[in-house]
Amino acid sequence: MDYFDRRGVQFLFLNLGHLYDHLFMLLYATAVVAMARDPAFQGSYGFLLALSTASFVAFGAGSIPAGWLGDKWSKHGMLTVFFIGIGTASILTGLATGPYAVAAGLLAIGVFAAIYHPVGIAMVAENARALGKELGINGVFGNLGVAMAAIVAGTLTDLISWRAAFIIPGVVSIVTGVCYMVFSRNAPEPHHLAKKDKFIGATRAEVRRAIAVVLIASAPGMLIFNATTNALPKVFDERLGDLASNLSQVGMWTFAVFLIASSAQVMMGMMLDKYRLKPIYVTAVAFQAPAVFFVAFAYHIGMLGAAAAMMFVVFSIIPIHDTIIARFTNREFRSRVFALKYLVGLCVGAAALPTVGWLHTNMGGFQTVFLVLAALAAFEAFVVFFLPSRDHLTQAEPSVQPAE
Repeated sequence: MDYFDRRGVQFLFLNLGHLYDHLFMLLYATAVVAMARDPAFQGSYGFLLALSTASFVAFGAGSIPAGWLGDKWSKHGMLTVFFIGIGTASILTGLATGPYAVAAGLLAIGVFAAIYHPVGIAMVAENARALGKELGINGVFGNLGVAMAAIVAGTLTDLISWRAAFIIPGVVSIVTGVCYMVFSRNAPEPHHLAKKDKFIGATRAEVRRAIAVVLIASAPGMLIFNATTNALPKVFDERLGDLASNLSQVGMWTFAVFLIASSAQVMMGMMLDKYRLKPIYVTAVAFQAPAVFFVAFAYHIGMLGAAAAMMFVVFSIIPIHDTIIARFTNREFRSRVFALKYLVGLCVGAAALPTVGWLHTNMGGFQTVFLVLAALAAFEAFVVFFLPSRDHLTQAEPSVQPAE
């Protein structure tokens, strides 16, 4: 297989990895609606939803060791571990016999899911020919995973059981991992194939400020992302009325909204390759708070429109953070910055599950949930104004390497 064919197949596996990563992390968000009706898992929606909190903590905390192992050992090897490990953990979750066994299975899913972002996204960035576009395409696959989680879990739950919603995708991931292990055998590490670094030669101060903006903005950003993607199936179950009379229909509408919104990442990626980064980022976050605010008061068909607009904006912001890191850092420490970004964002984002559950149960339902998220979106918009103006259209000054 020559370089060009290998690069295309590699990109396909990376995209599938991003899809699987978000799919497995969100299967529970839909399955829990059915589990709340299962006598073996008695408890409120808030209690059962909170069982996945440790999974999201591991999703973030595990990114640092995963990124280190990817740099020091093998990115190909870590991706193989990701596919096989997350599939095995999902099967074990489907075989669980009580709420705490489910929590342990979800924790294992989070541990293996932590591998993808610091390893897979770094691989995409290192080999990209059009950075924004390829990050955008990769992001679409991640969002397809978000979208497919609802319809896969909903359909398998209605046709078989909630257990099948974990076991069947788990088997598919293990098979994918075996295929990737065969494909990547004796393959060179990604940085050996990269033609040039995407580092723009920013000054030490610009690098530090850009990283600080990404880390601070990622905290509320990931909390909003986790809260909206995990809560949407339950929101539709409560607010769509006759449009969603069973879990399959809830999954279908959730899939449709996420699928429409996922196009935002390709559009955003193409814009990032053509236009200046900071104005695009400022514009995107300016729309986020009002979009989330409208969802707080929407019902029935209006709920679908408001949710689609909200998720379109939320998804559009994701490739911006990765593009900032790719442009403002050099290859020697880029993977570690990716890992740090996901550590901060995902660990803070883990608070979304207990927060949504508590606000929903004790503070007036989803109207309060989305009003709180709108306030967080306004804070994120404020942080973005501190991003340095330098980007790929700016004449680069001599590179000053930041201290690691």
